[in-house]
Amino acid sequence: MLFQRFEDEGLAQYSYAVGCPACGDVAIVDPCRDADVYTRFAEEEGLRITHVLETHIHADFASGARELAERTGARLLVSGHDEGERYEVAFDHEDVRHGNELTLGSVRIRALHTPGHTPEHLSYLVFDRDRSEETPMLLLSGDFLLVGSLGRPDLLGEQVKHELAGQLYDSVHGVLAKLPDGLEVHPAHGAGSMCGSGMSGRQVSTLGFERSANPYLETDLGREDFVNRILGSAPPYPDYYRRMKRVNSEGPPLLDGLPGLRPVAAERFSELAGDGDHLVIDLRDHLAFGGAHVPGSFGIGAGPNLSTWASWVVPYERPLLLVAEHESQVDPSVRALVRVGLDQVVGYLEGGIEAWRNQGLPMAEVPQVPPRQLADRIEKGPPVRVLDVRSDEEWESGHIQGAHHVMLGELPDRIDEVERDGVIATICGSGYRSTVAASILLRHGFVDVLNVPGGMTAWKVAGLPVEE
Repeated sequence: MLFQRFEDEGLAQYSYAVGCPACGDVAIVDPCRDADVYTRFAEEEGLRITHVLETHIHADFASGARELAERTGARLLVSGHDEGERYEVAFDHEDVRHGNELTLGSVRIRALHTPGHTPEHLSYLVFDRDRSEETPMLLLSGDFLLVGSLGRPDLLGEQVKHELAGQLYDSVHGVLAKLPDGLEVHPAHGAGSMCGSGMSGRQVSTLGFERSANPYLETDLGREDFVNRILGSAPPYPDYYRRMKRVNSEGPPLLDGLPGLRPVAAERFSELAGDGDHLVIDLRDHLAFGGAHVPGSFGIGAGPNLSTWASWVVPYERPLLLVAEHESQVDPSVRALVRVGLDQVVGYLEGGIEAWRNQGLPMAEVPQVPPRQLADRIEKGPPVRVLDVRSDEEWESGHIQGAHHVMLGELPDRIDEVERDGVIATICGSGYRSTVAASILLRHGFVDVLNVPGGMTAWKVAGLPVEE
């Protein structure tokens, strides 16, 4: 049996290839948006992508299932248990229901209806027939069973979250109860995803280990206690999840390759950036962004966090321009953006910020204030107010006395809670999220904005006081 995991580190999302190397047929499960990841893999391994499978209608990323099926001619198999639900798959596909099976040479894949995270959710039980016809080897559990946790049941709103939590309980005690301890569990997400709480950093587990260590699989946990526990542990709800559910049910637009991989001369870039429609995302690190950037830019550095924070704070349906430190940042950054449905990337600044500077175009900055200097200003002046944009858990673990807390993802919607008078210093754990926050404040008309490089990590290392 052929089995391959593909990881999107930023979204903590896993997709899989499973198939038969002897016959060359392979299925891709829960693919991300940039389909060339899978076509290149298949070409290199001498395989044919014959099937594309989805576990459910995703909320945290733009699915690549339709894109990949269109590009390869593969059969697109999607849960048929969406009928009559709030979100139904509207594009061409084949329905799959509980118990349906697919055979790829020596591999057999059986669909299991495991509702709870979503009503239509499927998991896929995989048999390696060269090893055993009757004993399954692994479970592709999607967002149902996660390593150390379960998928959150609150994504469809307050009205149905208790019903879905109950369905999740039934899936655990019904479907999972019939499966062997030795079954490998391969979920669609790992630690860092907001599709569940308390996930382990491990990518794979066994059902037996989860039965012994997963707090939601405890045998003596009754239905009511289970529902209260799973709903009480839900992480923050990114607002873009609602949009992703709609996009993925309607069918993400076909990309036909990655957009925006073309340079835009500084003069033309300036015209587009100033037309009131285009948005600029600066991919450089927080120190480079703070030193000089295109006015109005979002300062969201390239790397694994780009897709997460861009999806939280960048308005959708707007054309995007990129500023990179070097051209090698562009391709992976565009991939990160399209994976969360930010498709309208026009291009990147040719020659980078130096080309902008050489044209004598206007520039903005975010001065950096080291922790000890910030502590001196708090104690002696000139006055400065601190905006902490870390998570609730980070805030509760220790923060600067008198700081105001707004989790970064919620800042655009809670901007009116931030006082506009005086100087504001943004802080997070390292300086990355606080730079994003500083850029949001500047875009909303704040004038005197500072950033704290090193964030609360550097503050604590310096031995400065914290309040819990």
